[in-house]
Amino acid sequence: MAVVEIQTKSVTINNGDISIDAYLAKPLESGIWPGIVVFQEVFGVNDHIRSVTDRIAQLGYVAIAPALYQRQAPGFEVGYSPADLELGRTYKNQTTAADLLSDIRATLTYLQQQEPVKSSFGAIGFCFGGHVAYLAATLPDIQATASFYGAGIATMTPGGGVPTVALTPQIQGVLYAFFGTQDALIPSIDVEQIKAELQAHQIRHQVFTYPANHGFFCDQRASYQPEAAAQAWQQVQQLFKQYL
Repeated sequence: MAVVEIQTKSVTINNGDISIDAYLAKPLESGIWPGIVVFQEVFGVNDHIRSVTDRIAQLGYVAIAPALYQRQAPGFEVGYSPADLELGRTYKNQTTAADLLSDIRATLTYLQQQEPVKSSFGAIGFCFGGHVAYLAATLPDIQATASFYGAGIATMTPGGGVPTVALTPQIQGVLYAFFGTQDALIPSIDVEQIKAELQAHQIRHQVFTYPANHGFFCDQRASYQPEAAAQAWQQVQQLFKQYL
C-alpha cells in the first residue's frame, strides 16, 4: 500500500470528569478517512505505540492512541525492563472494563467531533491493549478489530467479573486475533476457547498463530520476531482495507 505523509500531535479527550491524553496521527492530505483506535501495551503510550499509530496513519487512516492509565498514572510511558513491566502491570490491575469502555466511547466521539472521519472505525491493540481491543470490539461502532496476544481474555476481565470472552456474542464487526504458540502468558487452551466462542456465535473472524513468544510484534522487545510481525502486519492491512 502507498505510504502517505502524516501529521502528529498530542490531544486531550474530554470524558466527563476526566481528560484523557492521547496521541493522534493523520494524513496530511485533506480528506475523510476511517478512524482507528490504537491500544497500548502495559508500558503506556510509548515510542513503540506512537510508531504503530504513525504506521497506521501512513496507510490512510486517522489513528489515535488514548492513554489507558490516565486515572492511575497520567503521562505514563516506560521501556521494557523487568521493573517497567512490574510497574505497568500494577497500573493494569487497577483498570476496569467499565472505565476502559467509557474511555473508548469518548475517543470515538472525539474523532467524530474533531476530525473528518468516516463513520467506520477500527481498533488494534497489543498485550494488555490486545485484551482491551477485544473489549472494544463489543461496541457497535467498531467494524474491524485486530487483537494481538491479549492475555486473560478467556479467564478474566479488567476490574473483575465474567471473562471478556463471555462478551463475544456482542461483537458485530470482524475480529482478527494474533497469538504466539510459544507465549507463556496465553496457553493454547485459552486460544482454543476464544476460537470456539467466535465460531459458536458466528462472529466473522480469523485467528492467526505464529511460532513466536509474547510481544512478537514489538521491535523494541527481546521477543520481537520479524517474520511473524511482517506476516501479521499484512493481515492487519488487509483487515482494515476490506472492512473500513
